[in-house]
Amino acid sequence: MTAELVRGQNHPLSQARLEIRISAGTPIVAVAALGDENGRIHGEEWVAHPGAPAQPGLEVPRQAAADHRLAVDLDAVPEAVHRVSVLLALPVGGTGPVRFGAVAAPFVAVTGLDGGEVASYTITGLEAESAVVALELYRRQGAWKVRAVGQGYAGGLAELLADQQLSQAHQLAGSINDAVSQGLARSVQAPPPRTADGDRSRQAAAPALGPDQGGAAPQPGPVPPVSPYGGQTPNGPGQPAPQQPSYPGSAPDPDAVTQPSAPTAGGPIDYSHPRRQNSAPPPPPPTAPPAAPGQPAQPVAGDATGWSMEERLYNQVWGMFEDLARTTAAYRSAVDFAESRMDKELEQVLSDPRSRIGGQGDAAREAARARHAQLVAQAREALDRDLAQLAAEADVVEPALPPAYARWDNPAWHAYRVPMEIPMALRLGDLHLPEADRIRIPMLVRLPLERGLWIDSGPAGSSDGSFTDSHAMSRLAVETAVAHAARLLAVYPAGEFTVHVIDPAGSGAQPLAPLVQTGVLAAPPALGAAGVADVLGRLTQRVDLVQMAVRGGAADSLPPGFDTSQQLLIVNDFPHGFDDRAVNQLRYLADEGPAFGVHLMMVADREQSSGYGPLLDPLWRSLLRLTPVADDHLADPWVGHAWTYEPSLVPPGSQVLQQVLSQVATARTKFT
Repeated sequence: MTAELVRGQNHPLSQARLEIRISAGTPIVAVAALGDENGRIHGEEWVAHPGAPAQPGLEVPRQAAADHRLAVDLDAVPEAVHRVSVLLALPVGGTGPVRFGAVAAPFVAVTGLDGGEVASYTITGLEAESAVVALELYRRQGAWKVRAVGQGYAGGLAELLADQQLSQAHQLAGSINDAVSQGLARSVQAPPPRTADGDRSRQAAAPALGPDQGGAAPQPGPVPPVSPYGGQTPNGPGQPAPQQPSYPGSAPDPDAVTQPSAPTAGGPIDYSHPRRQNSAPPPPPPTAPPAAPGQPAQPVAGDATGWSMEERLYNQVWGMFEDLARTTAAYRSAVDFAESRMDKELEQVLSDPRSRIGGQGDAAREAARARHAQLVAQAREALDRDLAQLAAEADVVEPALPPAYARWDNPAWHAYRVPMEIPMALRLGDLHLPEADRIRIPMLVRLPLERGLWIDSGPAGSSDGSFTDSHAMSRLAVETAVAHAARLLAVYPAGEFTVHVIDPAGSGAQPLAPLVQTGVLAAPPALGAAGVADVLGRLTQRVDLVQMAVRGGAADSLPPGFDTSQQLLIVNDFPHGFDDRAVNQLRYLADEGPAFGVHLMMVADREQSSGYGPLLDPLWRSLLRLTPVADDHLADPWVGHAWTYEPSLVPPGSQVLQQVLSQVATARTKFT
């Protein structure tokens, strides 16, 4: 079965000898680079490119082409290599396009030597970039995996290679461009545009659509699918360098056959899916009158590219996040410059003995402070102008969000109905910066979850300087976990999401009551060490079974009646009730579970498990840490901001949680 990846998602590789097939709407350059465990390229001999197409374990084409096949032998790469990156770039110096935003989204597939696709990735969301890291094969604990990257660079190959820490980046980029220029005359031209079934041919059968392309959520047969918030990006927060991704697609045809179609007279064989959309998503429809000259444009909900309103709103939220990050970074940079300039001017005044005292020195100091104040005021004026526009946009976007993206106090929840398809993403809370405290950016994570969640119940001070005692913090943490679990249950179709709870000491009985009383749990919360062992044993066995079936190519041979729904395990009061075996099973679920439909939500204070020492460090690092109170712990590697996170909680006294969970329980009863 083929795993169709989205940005930031990974998939295990069971073969060492592979082909990487690339299809684009224009001739592009394909490069493969070897990297160490930190991703660093040690030298030009670690890069296979048209001027030097063969390196240990790698072979790439010698010229630009619309379709490529790269050969990879993971057993033949040097021992120091932990990463193989596939790089794509547009040729320079020719008459072709100079940015990926002007061409069809490139398609990359990892296949075995028999031609069967293992994983594929359509690189969307590119605009001004002329080079992109398409995907990477990386070694983890002795096994190889493939990850969809999609990181673009407007500065071309030189900027891309420099970001990979190659010291000779500009020289090597020049050599590659020279080699490509010499072979452009022999390049394979893009296939002619199609008028009916698509606009691009492929050399391999197209995979069925995944959830990000409008299809159904993958079940344990194919491997289910990093925000700039979790450490990807944007992309994937996450999912991510923070680029604004877009995910084109259309509803799949369950009866469509992805085999090569019959050749037409005098034409090429069409290998594309008959219902697949390969072109860029359409621009948003003009829903607002143009702004008057000199006035900012009036914001409109869904004013972003995408195939559906949900996708447009998702991309618009990402755009708001990027805009707030950029304008705040510009303001901070301007203030730093003003302070640095004032310090230098004051230092010059003090370094001259003649100007240290007297009216001349005082005047110089006053002039330096005045220039500092003027620069800061100008920067603040520009920031306030941008924030006013963002605030106006937030005011129209927030009410238009669907339930999966909306706060619990949004009226959309009062019109809630159990969905038929899973959404693109889920809201876990809000993000804001101290310079723009009134603007809240929804924190959206892609679905299915690619990382577990850790609700930190440890002592912490909130963003307003207040502190919460340990007992109240533990209760808030469980309430936060219940709110997140209720959202996940609400946005999945009936019967496609199952929640288990481990509460060894019963300390979370009251906050967990909404889940228990509405009957949405698979079973009552597990108590004591025996309950912990039973739940962990069953979920570990499930991951093992699905993992063997998928890797063995026998995903259709799972036992009759096997529960194919996504599973969520909520663990409260860790490590109470856990022995060494249970701890190892928990680590296994955190590492391997998300790829096979088992997700983890920990409600725990890390200090309480300090007795395990560094054994649990990988567990905490593998989870996305959230807090039950506002806290500025989410780092943004894109521009260096520390974002304040606020959880999405149910308003006090509201019955919306019980109403939503009751509908979920009723729909589940009808489904079964």
